[in-house]
Amino acid sequence: MTISALLIAVFICIQPAIAADTVTDVRIWPSPDSTRVVLDMSGSAKYSYFTLKNPERLVIDLQDTKLSKNLNKLDIDSKLLKKVRKSTPKKKGDVRLVLDLTKSIKPVIFDLPPAGPYGDRLVIDLIDTKTKVAKSEKKVGSNRDVVIAIDAGHGGEDPGSIGPSGKYEKHITLSVAKKIAALINKQKGMKAFLTRTGDYSMDLHARTRAADRAGADLFISVHADAFTSPGPSGASVWLQSTTRATTEVGRIFEDQERQSEVLAGVAQSIQEAGASNDQYLKYAFIDMRMEHSRDQGYYVAKEVLSELQHITKLHQHKPQSMSLGVLKSPNYPSILVETGFISNPKEEKLLTNAWQQNRLAKSIVQAVKKYFDRYPPDGTYYAMKKKSTIKHRVRRGESLSLVAQNYNVSISSIKTANNLKSDTIRVGQLLSIPQ
Repeated sequence: MTISALLIAVFICIQPAIAADTVTDVRIWPSPDSTRVVLDMSGSAKYSYFTLKNPERLVIDLQDTKLSKNLNKLDIDSKLLKKVRKSTPKKKGDVRLVLDLTKSIKPVIFDLPPAGPYGDRLVIDLIDTKTKVAKSEKKVGSNRDVVIAIDAGHGGEDPGSIGPSGKYEKHITLSVAKKIAALINKQKGMKAFLTRTGDYSMDLHARTRAADRAGADLFISVHADAFTSPGPSGASVWLQSTTRATTEVGRIFEDQERQSEVLAGVAQSIQEAGASNDQYLKYAFIDMRMEHSRDQGYYVAKEVLSELQHITKLHQHKPQSMSLGVLKSPNYPSILVETGFISNPKEEKLLTNAWQQNRLAKSIVQAVKKYFDRYPPDGTYYAMKKKSTIKHRVRRGESLSLVAQNYNVSISSIKTANNLKSDTIRVGQLLSIPQ
């Protein structure tokens, strides 16, 4: 055998060893009703899996793979997952992983190609098949709180955009969302609901369904914008496009369970009209609700932009429309707030600064208060407050302090109710006097 032939034979023999894949890391993202396990791979995974009972286990076989991660050092803080361990593989050169579970789960397993800071990955979603989420029914005829769903964009395996210094959008959005929620919960007549409370991933469907179950009156998704160059900067507010809104109406109409949820408030009216089986009428109701929620979202967006312009640069001075999967519920107005450009070095520093995050949160909450002052949902504290507001026509010789004294209210409450920037009032001016 010649030297060349010998080298080729040796190369062929060592090819399988070179081609072997490697599990370089194992990351675990627990959430309230599911847990995501991510295997970082050196290449595309070749895998199969099966489940075992008594005790509950998920077994994953990785073909022609090595494991370089110490599984004893994994940080597991999950209600569904007890342990990840190695077991004897079917054949030499493979890796068998066993996930010891706390209960019966529905596994969803898929591989992901390299993206952002990550290489090839095998994703294992463990979903609790017996989770029951209580639905919050909106009380009718009471002075209930308005419920604002705050959605922190991205999370877990999805970092969102990444700034020049390596800051993740998912961390900024969660921090700002928590600050908004904390401020909302300090307001009389308001209650916040966070769709995501920790660093875990949620699909868009799960976010809106969680807000629906919480009985949301408003949905605000918090994000940080990005561009391919560092130049663009400033905040913007987005609405669902009319095209996407129409598409969502069709999807809801095809989903019987979702259709029932949307029609819950008008089901009795439909039945009384003798049209409980009239598909056209049901479609019309859903379409009207979608259009109404989008119109109201426009009013919220304008208020948010009006407040944000005082504390940050605006990238867009008017509400923008785009096809956005997270803004798809006809049950409440929805907006997406881009708090700034994380791709801009200056704004990246601002967005990660607690001082600026507090200013953003205060501005958004102030805008929300103004919106509900003007458009209060029936049966809420804000609706009661609006009904109890009386009007006063300013007469000659009256000052703001005198008007406040005569009605036994504070000057600040009158200024807030009338959006007054100073204590100056004019003869003939019509003031709203909160009671």
